[in-house]
Amino acid sequence: MDGGCCWVDQMGNVHGRVDGANANAEALLIGSHMDTVVDAGMFDGSLGIVSAISALKAMHFNGKLEKLKRPVEVIAFSDEEGVRFQTTFLGSGAIAGILPGTTLEISDKRDVMIKDFLKENSIDITEESLLKLKYDPKSVWGYVEVHIEQGPVLEQVGFPLGVVKGIAGQTRLKVTVRGSQGHAGTVPMSMRQDPMAAAAEQIVVLESLCKHPEEFLSYDAHCSDSTVKSLSSSLVCTVGEISTWPSASNVIPGQVTYTVDIRAIDDLGREAVIYDLSKQIYQICDKRSVSCIIEHKHDAGAVICDSDLSSQLKSATYSALKKMEGDIQDEVPTLMSGAGHDAMAISHLTKVGMLFVRCRGGISHSPQEHVLDNDVWAAGLATLSFLENLS
Repeated sequence: MDGGCCWVDQMGNVHGRVDGANANAEALLIGSHMDTVVDAGMFDGSLGIVSAISALKAMHFNGKLEKLKRPVEVIAFSDEEGVRFQTTFLGSGAIAGILPGTTLEISDKRDVMIKDFLKENSIDITEESLLKLKYDPKSVWGYVEVHIEQGPVLEQVGFPLGVVKGIAGQTRLKVTVRGSQGHAGTVPMSMRQDPMAAAAEQIVVLESLCKHPEEFLSYDAHCSDSTVKSLSSSLVCTVGEISTWPSASNVIPGQVTYTVDIRAIDDLGREAVIYDLSKQIYQICDKRSVSCIIEHKHDAGAVICDSDLSSQLKSATYSALKKMEGDIQDEVPTLMSGAGHDAMAISHLTKVGMLFVRCRGGISHSPQEHVLDNDVWAAGLATLSFLENLS
């Protein structure tokens, strides 16, 4: 980056930093992630990185880069999605200091550990050096992330940008159901211990629980009427991956494994859902004489964005759209995020703010993911305005 420095850290995060007028001031971190899911689009994550770099490039051309009131560090985070190692926020989590040293021992489906994968790519990391990646909170002023909405709200209201007020909490589970493997033609139905049938029943129960939490959860000190109402409007649950062994058409499986993704704005409500779901999973296993193991692979609490940063991002949005369209009469939308973002991890380090960009049909995690050129321009102009007015 012109007028600054660039480097890659030991978790594969790519950094670029400009010092501005006061190199010793607390730094603004800005960026997003550079990894994708399988069969992904081109905007998820990368748009936030490009917007930040483009805005700083414009400031350089305009002679304003050296006038920045505080250092600005753009970070392209590694492994936000958690696809390969089934654990999210590896890059941003290292910067925030929330990754335990044992993270390096996590393996993918081929039993390749994170530390070995990094070593294969010329990055030699130890538990000690992982812990040293954490930023000193006193050196950071805040974090801002521009990201596509990954939902349909902005398109529905006809607005290119929206300010994020909070991010839903998320839990990822891995459920393993073990039964009795056998021949598909010779084992009578009444004598089977079929983990596939048990898993199917559990998945249907999950769907019912998440569609109608008020019919399943009991009202007590931990699960109030307001909590259940919040869940009714924000709770989403997904089984995204199922694997069986030995996975043959003429064999009753011996084992079935599936993932569960649970998200909600209300953390207590999310915990209540997990408790009730776990209880029902075990009950189904007992009824069907199979065994169950439930592993918690990821937990992240809901995050509320900083009100001052949100206000500044809203002003920056008005400024950007005024340059593009003239006077803006409509209110900039404020919305919640059901998707997890690096801002969730960085919230453990500093205050965070987010700006959403409209995407066509709300489609994301798909090759059909698309953002209009004008909306990309709006995101870049809003980022530029935010940086130019940085306090």
